Amino acid sequence: MAWYDEAVFYHIYPLGLTGAPAENNYGEPVHRLNTLIPWIDHIKEIGCNALYIGPLFESVGHGYETTDYKKLDSRLGTNEDLKNFVKECHDRGVKVVFDGVFNHTGRDFFAFQDIKKNRENSRYTGWYCNINFWGNNEYNDGFSYENWGGYNLLVKLNQRNPEVRDYICDVIRYWVSEFDVDGIRLDAADVLDFDYMKAMRHVANEVKPDFWLMGEVIHGDYTRWVNGETLHAVTNYTLHKALYSGHNEHNYFEIAHTVRRLYDMAGNNPLGLRLYNFADNHDVERIYTKLSNKAHMIPVHILMYTLPGVPSIYYGSEFGIEGRKERSSDASLRPALNLEDFKDAVDSNVVTKVIAALGKVRQNVLALSYGGFRELKLTNRQYAFSRRLENENVIVAVNNDDNDSWFNLPADGVSEYLCVLSGERIKAENGMVNFLIRANYGDILIPVNGETGDYKPVEYKEVKEAVKKEEEKTAQAQPKLPEHVRPGVSYEEMTVEELQLSILEKMAANGPVTDQMKKTVTDNVYHDSLVNWVKSFR
Repeated sequence: MAWYDEAVFYHIYPLGLTGAPAENNYGEPVHRLNTLIPWIDHIKEIGCNALYIGPLFESVGHGYETTDYKKLDSRLGTNEDLKNFVKECHDRGVKVVFDGVFNHTGRDFFAFQDIKKNRENSRYTGWYCNINFWGNNEYNDGFSYENWGGYNLLVKLNQRNPEVRDYICDVIRYWVSEFDVDGIRLDAADVLDFDYMKAMRHVANEVKPDFWLMGEVIHGDYTRWVNGETLHAVTNYTLHKALYSGHNEHNYFEIAHTVRRLYDMAGNNPLGLRLYNFADNHDVERIYTKLSNKAHMIPVHILMYTLPGVPSIYYGSEFGIEGRKERSSDASLRPALNLEDFKDAVDSNVVTKVIAALGKVRQNVLALSYGGFRELKLTNRQYAFSRRLENENVIVAVNNDDNDSWFNLPADGVSEYLCVLSGERIKAENGMVNFLIRANYGDILIPVNGETGDYKPVEYKEVKEAVKKEEEKTAQAQPKLPEHVRPGVSYEEMTVEELQLSILEKMAANGPVTDQMKKTVTDNVYHDSLVNWVKSFR
């Protein structure tokens, strides 16, 4: 057992939340990070005990084109500000995880600048992939190189170079010694070299007890990355997709199938495959925007908090804010927010109330972190399961229908349950518990005993919005799609040809597309690879 097994994460994209300029002029530091200190109390109030924050370090734009791994971005402040911020989190019992962008650097990174200056004579030519001094690019460097996602602002590191590995490992050591960070989320881990990750895991084991490495992985067999030699956990994009589409299509079978497959992958052991569960993040549209019926915000989050894995809330989504991708820009997914505008949310906003209640039960009830999983009921619109740890049995039930629904489920030896959200107490009869779940809602049933915590009931209130009005608003806001993309089709549903055209279009938005770039795209006929590629554009 480690701290991250009982974690409830809050996720902050700091350049967005603080309203930092889109471009860095490398001027005098502006202490915007300090404005996030009041958010720590909010994080605690809604039941979170861990923070994933990043990217943080000096870069020229969105944060993923790193200029200096050992310096806080000037738009956020100084290293002293970051050191103090982490200490403030720790003082309040909040663990801190940084974003580690170790697949590529920006063009202003010292090693790349040395290559520009000294060309073939630079000692850093081996730090990057496929430096070609016979080529050129849109920056007229007089040489070309392998980039990330067709975007020449992101220069791909040579992960098999021992000097690069040693440098990145020293960066991790520095982050721990300088800032006392508790873990790292590895950006684009699904394209990181496995030996590269093994080196990082060795350092993780060395620098701090229970230092956490979590990787961004979109698709595939997650056990390839999560094991004793590479990462402790990966992002659960598989569940993320099932959560919103399973509700939009009134199809709990999709969610249940996903959960079964992941649990089987874990060897039917809740800690056999550690997963980072989320409904949205800085790269995907807000869950409130994606849901056709806004009332499904409640069952979505109940599932995210209670299914096997570690739950995470992306800043602002606890208030039910909108966030829609705009072509060539993720800015609307990463807005500046004033916490003062939401100061009464825990009392007045039903979504915030429920998420705060879920955070509390998640931290208090160990079965939700360590308990085994068993499916109890499944229809298109109703879903129930249990999480059992020794003698502690927890029942979770959700209902995506517009009508209330009765559940009659095995009590599993428990004589009386408390419904955490409704506050109702239910006695078992003939080994069964019979209870009502309101429309588009759900609940968590915990055993009533001497250790049952004090939970304030959340008054039932549907999250309502006129669906027709929302559809009209969505249609107006949605930019016109090119002919090759079918409206409303996700990247996962596109054909190989549609994905290739989408990638070329994104490349063109970033600069000239060479014949070689076109060939690289059209030669790639692997669907999952193309999905990962098109999603990589920041």
